[in-house]
Amino acid sequence: MSSGTETGSDVLQGPTSDSCGTVPVEHLDYDYIEKCKDVKYMERILGVLRSGKEGIYPHLITFCESHLEKLNPRSRSLRKVNPVATASSFSTDEWSQIIDELKTWEEETKKTETLMKQESMLGDTVKIKIPPVRGSNRCVQLRESSASKERQNSSKHTLPRDYREWDKYDVDKECDRIDGNVLKNDPPAVLNTGHPKIKTEVDSSLLSQQEKLLLANREKDKGNEAFRAQDYEEAVAYYSRSLSVSPTVSAYNNRAQAEINLKHWHNAMRDCQQVLELQPGNKKALLRRATVYNHMGNFQMASEDLRMVLREEPHNTAATQLLSEIEKKMSECQPEQERKAKKVLIQEVEEEDSNSFKEKRAQRTACPVQPSQPVGGEESSAAPAERGDMGNTQKKPHTRGDGGPHSESSNSHQHGHWKSKVGSSDKYKVPQESKEKVANGSNQRASAASVPADQNSKSTGGGRTEETVNLDAPCGALPPHLSRLKNEGNLLFKNGQFADALEKYSQAIQGYTDSGIDSPEDLCILYSNRAACYLKDGNSQDCIQDCTRALELQPFSLKPLLRRAMAYESLERYRKAYVDYKTVLQIDISVQAAHDSVNRITRLLIEQDGPEWRENLPEIPLVPLSAQQHRREEPPSAEALQARKEKAARDAERRAEILFSALKQEGNDFVKKGQYQEALGKYTECLKLKPKECAVYTNRALCYLKLEMFTEAKEDSDAALNLEPTNKKAFYRRALANKGLKDYLACSSDLQEVLQLDPNVQEAEKELEEVTVLLRQSLANDSQAKPRRTVPITEVDDDKDLTAVPNPETTCTGEDITINLKPTSAYDFGQSLNAARCSGNTAACAELLASTSPELLPEYLSTQLDSATISFVMQALDSHLLEKNPNLVYQHLSHLHTTDRFPVVLMLLEKDERRHMTQLFEHLSAVESAEFTTNDVQNLANKYI
Repeated sequence: MSSGTETGSDVLQGPTSDSCGTVPVEHLDYDYIEKCKDVKYMERILGVLRSGKEGIYPHLITFCESHLEKLNPRSRSLRKVNPVATASSFSTDEWSQIIDELKTWEEETKKTETLMKQESMLGDTVKIKIPPVRGSNRCVQLRESSASKERQNSSKHTLPRDYREWDKYDVDKECDRIDGNVLKNDPPAVLNTGHPKIKTEVDSSLLSQQEKLLLANREKDKGNEAFRAQDYEEAVAYYSRSLSVSPTVSAYNNRAQAEINLKHWHNAMRDCQQVLELQPGNKKALLRRATVYNHMGNFQMASEDLRMVLREEPHNTAATQLLSEIEKKMSECQPEQERKAKKVLIQEVEEEDSNSFKEKRAQRTACPVQPSQPVGGEESSAAPAERGDMGNTQKKPHTRGDGGPHSESSNSHQHGHWKSKVGSSDKYKVPQESKEKVANGSNQRASAASVPADQNSKSTGGGRTEETVNLDAPCGALPPHLSRLKNEGNLLFKNGQFADALEKYSQAIQGYTDSGIDSPEDLCILYSNRAACYLKDGNSQDCIQDCTRALELQPFSLKPLLRRAMAYESLERYRKAYVDYKTVLQIDISVQAAHDSVNRITRLLIEQDGPEWRENLPEIPLVPLSAQQHRREEPPSAEALQARKEKAARDAERRAEILFSALKQEGNDFVKKGQYQEALGKYTECLKLKPKECAVYTNRALCYLKLEMFTEAKEDSDAALNLEPTNKKAFYRRALANKGLKDYLACSSDLQEVLQLDPNVQEAEKELEEVTVLLRQSLANDSQAKPRRTVPITEVDDDKDLTAVPNPETTCTGEDITINLKPTSAYDFGQSLNAARCSGNTAACAELLASTSPELLPEYLSTQLDSATISFVMQALDSHLLEKNPNLVYQHLSHLHTTDRFPVVLMLLEKDERRHMTQLFEHLSAVESAEFTTNDVQNLANKYI
């Protein structure tokens, strides 16, 4: 035993000197299997256990399989063949469903086929000139035959009526005239140099609806074929034919793309508009219209279309790239003066100009807000931190609980009998001057910011409609002055002025108390809105107080509960925050922020209180069923479920792609550092995510080669070649693996494949030279290890035997064997050929070849072909058979080179052996034969020399 580095695990590496492959019984033990680290020996143990030779031990087999899986998850011994699914593999209902679907498909196919046989698809359109097949230069014309024209022409001349007229009839002249007419009326065939113009419309007036649909699909398929062939003009023509029969969204979309490739921007724009009229929000049409806008220079409209696409598909790569390009162009095109701050000229206004000043101020008040202004509502361009998103930076709940002040529509979150007396109000946008006046807190100046109802909608230059705010809009049962205070507070909150909004809400609450009205719903909203302001300013204690008051007025109101939970969490009062979040989820389970917070607080409480953390929680109140039913959403439709499923699949694919890229990059970094064992683990994890990634298999094969695990390297190279049959790296690394396994013949074959794919790979050339030397040495060692025997040769004919005396110089023993000149199998042929070769009797070899069919020669030599055999066969053909039957020699040579191992063996021939082969072809080319020529012999020689 070596000292220093040997550990206990190194002892149990499996017996290496056991040549017979047996496993001792004492190794079939849990302790030994658990300590064993030799994968190959573990596979042998598993094989013995599965065979049942030492008994059946199901638990021990399972334990051995699990341990082997830890050592090598890709071991061949762990592979299990799944049986082919049959009727017994399915339940009765599943099998019945499969049978019913097959029968339904068969019936529909038969009905469609019957209908197509009964009714003609094209109807009377056969008379129309049929367009040519795409790519042909002939145009088929449906015209009358020359024979019918001849009959028409001949009918114009009256025939003789009696014998005297027949005597005067010049038959030769009439024949010449007829022949001339035929030649004259039959124009020569003209080959078109280009495609004939295809009609863009098809007459489908006589077709049924089903026939129209089939014809439209057929024309669209022709367009798709032309599009794939990059013949976009023809594709446009076929798409137009399809649209003339039945306008469809897909045909319009396809034609728009073809027009874009032809740079016909206006035509493409027209098709995109047609699609959006038929199907508003179609993502392909929006993306293609954005492409057209981009080329036409309308970057603003292009960016709007792309943002609509990204709202539906946030991970659309094409839309993301195009939007980044457009934003870059817009930033480059922006004038420099617009980027600089604007100068403000302040002038004093005299008393006499006060009237004109008021008129100008009213005009400015009526102007809509600019798109860049941060206004309230979901369409606001303000940053998320400036909007009311739950009062903190957590995730926004799914469609509920936006954290901003309650609007009139927020009453719909209450119980069924808590509905507001007023309907839902719109989202407002405010003019710049109105926003400034509200921020000043002056009621007198703010009253001048009111906009008449008929001026609420204005159209901006961008084509979008902006809305101005009406601060006097009614709010539930509140009096007008309190409604105005609440609207001003909402507006200030949306603009991020939380302190001013808090003051407005406080004034409204004080005014509510002084007025003596009875409307707990409206007071609850005011407290909740003020709590949102406290939460934004970081005053969590006052936020909790206001939320508690709101919940006393309206129990189980969603927004106060959620805001109080956030305030408790910010104060690290996690138990009370947990209770409020759980109450929120009882009311509305779709609030994602509550789910995230519950998970986060649960981990904190487990760390703080241990496994018994639930015992320290306050009691979670039970939400009434009426409140739960009001919060409960309608069951999602099939389309919504499918959309969620697709979104989840896209998200999972995106996460897997990110993880795969990171693991692959880590593996590549380990390879660069020479840490091949660590890289091996990373590549294995990559293949769990993407088992069909060819590059990962080749990279892992490289790691196996560096670790001298040649069998695993060969398996990975085989897997890579199954995925990509022409991968040079896979061939090269499999060649190195075969070299490590001392399979030099397979190694040479793989290296030749590499050089055939790329003759410039110098590493493959060097390896091929080295492997060729190793292969010759291996064959020489094998031939020296085989004992030679004395072979008296006996030629066996029908009734007589011919015994030849062996050559003493080439024999090893005195044993006699006979040569069968009519072998019936590869074994018999091999025995006879070896006997002749050992005695050096080329005449007997020639007789053997003369009695063997040339077609059978590759089959007989497939397992025993080597350079010495080829040289001996060539000498026999040249010395004896060429003079007797040169045609048979040519046929043998024509079939010999098709043997499986011939290219490799040909490479190993020595100089003298090649010289014998060259002499044979020189003698064969000098022979004159009716079955082959000198050129045929030369072409055949190229395969040998």
